[in-house]
Amino acid sequence: MAHHRVEVAVQGPWSLATSREFWEGFTPSALPARAGEALQATFLVEGEWRRASVSVTQHGATAVLELSGEGDLDLAASQVCRFLSLDVDGRAWPDVGLRDPVIAAAQASLPGLRPCGFYSPYEAAAWSVLSQRIRVSQAAVLKASLLRDGVFPAPAELLRLDLDLPGRKPEYLRAVAEAALDGVLDAVALRSLKPAAAVLAVQQVKGLGPFAAELVVLRGANAPDAMPHNESRLTDEVSERYGRPLAEVSEAWRPYRTWASVHLRVLRERRLGGAMASA
Repeated sequence: MAHHRVEVAVQGPWSLATSREFWEGFTPSALPARAGEALQATFLVEGEWRRASVSVTQHGATAVLELSGEGDLDLAASQVCRFLSLDVDGRAWPDVGLRDPVIAAAQASLPGLRPCGFYSPYEAAAWSVLSQRIRVSQAAVLKASLLRDGVFPAPAELLRLDLDLPGRKPEYLRAVAEAALDGVLDAVALRSLKPAAAVLAVQQVKGLGPFAAELVVLRGANAPDAMPHNESRLTDEVSERYGRPLAEVSEAWRPYRTWASVHLRVLRERRLGGAMASA
């Protein structure tokens, strides 16, 4: 098994501790709580679909990634940076707080938070299917039943499984697996598109409606500057805090609209209770 160490100079505010706390409560990809400061995860390297493991520590403004696995660990490192939002230049993020006092308060309450997403758009799409029309806790049980040694099955493996799941979930999961193999759910490709175009592309996958497609783009590809238009909890939060429409309020959040949205959702979940489970 190969080993690889990568040091990443993170641009702008970042706290591994805050981000790790967020991810440990993010139901679809929840990490087990562990002692020590490192964030540890095992995932499939997108495209190759081979296992890789990473231990992430923070040394000042530098993220240190200790990787191991059988696949391309440079690809794995890029993927880690994407799902931890370490690949985003966040130096102008504090300016959003200067323009918007609500976001300033959120930044102060969640110092250094960078949204942690799904390991890949493929896994985000699979979660979207699993969580349709059932409780998040029930979807988490379904997902756990599919894991192989703690990792979600690769697309080709998922196609071979006899999926004993309710409703049309088996059909839709197979469509997701086929889309992943065809490159439709590739994170780099989705991030290269404008968010609206990326969402439309994902909606071509059977079983993925507007809400699911937004989740895949915003939290699967972890696009930093996109707006969820079908997330009622965020809309409610903005209405309560601002008394103005989300589309109007969010203009002050550019180019970090996803980040601002996630901050508000985290604060809402803290206030009202519940798991941070979607976009």
